[in-house]
Amino acid sequence: MTTNKADRNVLQELDQVLEARKGEDAQTSYVASLYAKGTNKILEKVGEEATEVILAAKDLDAQSDPHKRAALAGEVADLWFHSMVMLAHLDMSSDDVLAALSARFGTSGHTEKASRGD
Repeated sequence: MTTNKADRNVLQELDQVLEARKGEDAQTSYVASLYAKGTNKILEKVGEEATEVILAAKDLDAQSDPHKRAALAGEVADLWFHSMVMLAHLDMSSDDVLAALSARFGTSGHTEKASRGD
């Protein structure tokens, strides 16, 4: 499956929704409630979701049950969502991440990693 313009539009639409939630009531908006709780709570949610992705993927392979594969896709969607909440909270967006990914095309992963000094 390839990413297309419509997929990118989903990210941009989500960016807009997350930005709009900054002005919403924390009692009626889950995202606004995360913003109100601050960076540490948002990071905790990202960590929880990352752990759930790992657990869902741990024993999955190409031959796995379609329900397990769908569950993994759902967990990754949760991780992406909460990562985007984090980005929005820090006044960033999916465009920042897409630009970073785009800049890596044509560069060896080893070269890119070395350039970060990791």
